[in-house]
Amino acid sequence: MKELAIVAAKVQAALDAAGIPNCVIGGLAVARWGEARLTKDVDLAALSGIGGETRVIDCVLRVCHGRVSDPRAFALRHRTLVVESGRVPVDVSLAALPFEARMMQRASSAEYAEGVILRTASAEDLVVMKVFAGRPRDLEDVRGIAVRQGSRLDRRLVRTELLELSTLAERTDLLPSFDQVLARADG
Repeated sequence: MKELAIVAAKVQAALDAAGIPNCVIGGLAVARWGEARLTKDVDLAALSGIGGETRVIDCVLRVCHGRVSDPRAFALRHRTLVVESGRVPVDVSLAALPFEARMMQRASSAEYAEGVILRTASAEDLVVMKVFAGRPRDLEDVRGIAVRQGSRLDRRLVRTELLELSTLAERTDLLPSFDQVLARADG
């Protein structure tokens, strides 16, 4: 976990120096807010908006190497930059939604290893992203976050953000999925 945190801090420092809002998401963030689990990569979101993608891509490529033959083209097509630092895989999501901008504003810092501080998505925003992804591992992460955070988890905020994303993505499954996970966590 320490090696992952060091790599995440390096990427965050590069993005911060360029004035690009960002935060850690994925397994490292889950370790902060939920039940720690094995993770082998670093996931970050960087606010590119629409039209600012190459600025984020170029910034990250200064400190990491691509994991695909043309990481820039891949990122522009899939809105995820897939790179690595040493042997640590790093995925940088090119964030553009209003929810993602609010997520950056709500992000906060925590020490992951001695002298290694990372800014992560809030527990609530992490839950929103995990419910949206909807994979079994993601929903289990949501359960772990709900159990560990208990009454500190702002369920109203999660519901508000999920409702907006439901409308944008034309998905009706997000709030029911969240309710099912909460029922398991509370039961």
